Amino acid sequence: MRYEIEHRTRYVYPEQVRGCVLTLCLEPVPTDGQRVLEFEIETRPAASLSPEQDGFGNRRHVLNVHRRHPELMIISRLEVERNPGPLPAAACGWEEIRSLREAPEHWHLLRPSRLARPSRALEDFAGCHNLHPGDDPMASLVGLSDRLHRSFAYQPGSTSADSPIEHVLESGRGVCQDYAHVMIAIARSWGVPSRYVSGYLHTTGVPGEQTVASGSHAWVECRLPGAGWVGFDPTNATFSDERHIRVAAGRDYADVSPISGVFQGTGDAKIEVDVIVKAVDPRELEEKVSGRNRRQRG
Repeated sequence: MRYEIEHRTRYVYPEQVRGCVLTLCLEPVPTDGQRVLEFEIETRPAASLSPEQDGFGNRRHVLNVHRRHPELMIISRLEVERNPGPLPAAACGWEEIRSLREAPEHWHLLRPSRLARPSRALEDFAGCHNLHPGDDPMASLVGLSDRLHRSFAYQPGSTSADSPIEHVLESGRGVCQDYAHVMIAIARSWGVPSRYVSGYLHTTGVPGEQTVASGSHAWVECRLPGAGWVGFDPTNATFSDERHIRVAAGRDYADVSPISGVFQGTGDAKIEVDVIVKAVDPRELEEKVSGRNRRQRG
């Protein structure tokens, strides 16, 4: 399946700012099951963009605007092909998972992070819902994802992207970031290396699909011997599949926020975000490729 994604972010300042420096985490890295065909970033006003790679292997761009401007528009356009393959089938036990603790690359993904950490509220929630690892690690993680899906009410605006997990645990309401942070915190307490994944979800009308139509999406990847990194979407009680377009991964949302940074000015900026995820019809794709070929020949 091919998708075209346009991610627009508009900052409107209370008065002109003197400049800004932002970090963008919008460009996906090619992975098994996902191929990046096109990617571009447009800004208004024009800005300098410096590409870089972070410690988790994510692609980033540092954006600089060194002049006064009343607002800033950032538009990323992405064309990607998704072919995730069959559902994972891990035949590993807890002993194999415990052996992963020795690998340096898993160190940060086994320990608490700022937004996915142990707390008394988390302990109470796990005890109330009998969330303890069973004999089979894969079945235990599937059960955890399903339980979070059933326990929380999906309510946009009930929390912010960087809310501590106590908010969703105590109110029972949250969004995809909250579901992901709670699952990561519990899975890590079981000794499973777990990471936060940012990206997009193409909604297909499947009953119960939950995501903000005009926003990005988040889910979890857990490292299981014999299966590799397995994606779980607790917001929708499903594995990550052909509907999930992966952008970046880190310890929690703070590592992979789509846009972060500072501006030189006073007051708080008004932020507007709009995301369009469009599945490309095969006939439309064929016409698009033909048009490119004609332009190249011309």
